[in-house]
Amino acid sequence: MDQLLTALRGAGEATRLRIIALLSKGELTVGELVQILEQSQPRVSRHLKLMGDSGLLDRFQEGTQVFYRLSSEGASGRLNSAIVELLDDSDQTFSSDISQLASIRRERAGRAQAYFDSNAKDWDTLRSLHVSEEQVEAALLAQQGGTKVGSLLDVGTGTGRMLQLFAPLASQALGIDVSRAMLAIARSQLDDGAHSHCQVRLGDMYGLGVADGSQDLIVVHQVLHFAEEPAKALYEAARALSNHGTVLIADFAPHAQEFLRDQHAHRRLGFSEEEIASWGNAAGLSLNSVTHLDGGELRVTIWNFGKKV
Repeated sequence: MDQLLTALRGAGEATRLRIIALLSKGELTVGELVQILEQSQPRVSRHLKLMGDSGLLDRFQEGTQVFYRLSSEGASGRLNSAIVELLDDSDQTFSSDISQLASIRRERAGRAQAYFDSNAKDWDTLRSLHVSEEQVEAALLAQQGGTKVGSLLDVGTGTGRMLQLFAPLASQALGIDVSRAMLAIARSQLDDGAHSHCQVRLGDMYGLGVADGSQDLIVVHQVLHFAEEPAKALYEAARALSNHGTVLIADFAPHAQEFLRDQHAHRRLGFSEEEIASWGNAAGLSLNSVTHLDGGELRVTIWNFGKKV
């Protein structure tokens, strides 16, 4: 009862209800909430601290930025779900906040898109700046185990390197990306006669455009750190995965290299082993193994998931 009363007090104020509505759309930084709510940072921070103390929010610091997300655990998590369900989307304040959030995300997505397009030709070089790609690729192949698969899906295919790497194991392979410039490079890389079973097309990680349970191997290589909603991307991968399939995720472990956010459009500065594992578990995936690769200034982590059946 005490926990529930504390959570109710934490939610029972207009600005805090607005924060719950916004965070129901995905994790946000303090600065983003300040911009949308049009209140001072100290005032917003006080609300966030009270909500965090009441168990409604999870807080995590990443470099110079602090992110918040709605708690999904215990009485506080159930209360969050109930409040979100009761919120009236037609309310002028809520709808204005969500509209402003969408505008911020479109602007950020535009900047990221421009970054991808301007760096398309040098993408493989950029990916190899901090850790040996040969080491990562060897580890990914080892994790997959060399098993033949029917369908391969490469999420955020970029220049198509993962398609080239895994194509010999697949009967058919598809790479999706949000950047037309990247897809043009990928097509040229795959147009060599040895990859006629590989295709690429425009798409994103939140809507893969494939049937439920249709993919035997899904590769998400250095993509999640660009994601606004990485947990949502794992749900979509789990939906598309066959019952005996594998999801391989390769991304950076937590780090403090702020220039990657400022200069290379990274939304997140890496992910902890536990964070990805918990998202995968919530999405219906079963963690098979975790591998850490050290090289340069950054560590790369590989998560190997199967599907819970």
